[in-house]
Amino acid sequence: MSRKPTSLPSAQRIELRPLAEVLKGRQANNAKRHPADQVQRIAGSIVSFGFLSPILLDHGQVIAGHGRLAAAELLELEPVPVVVLAA
Repeated sequence: MSRKPTSLPSAQRIELRPLAEVLKGRQANNAKRHPADQVQRIAGSIVSFGFLSPILLDHGQVIAGHGRLAAAELLELEPVPVVVLAA
């Protein structure tokens, strides 16, 4: 019988980071664009249900969650949840 891990590897832990720090990792060349109305809907969802899916960072760069990040910026959320895949 295999033993269940008692903690998640560090790359799978949700961390709370300052919004300004995460915004520095936003990629201007992100192929997926989020129109203002979509960001508004995401922001409404965060207000209604909470920030359920963290932003993914890899070497400080946002690799997933650009729409959530834009909504967090719109809402001026502090701090924002992230998962750091590699520092």
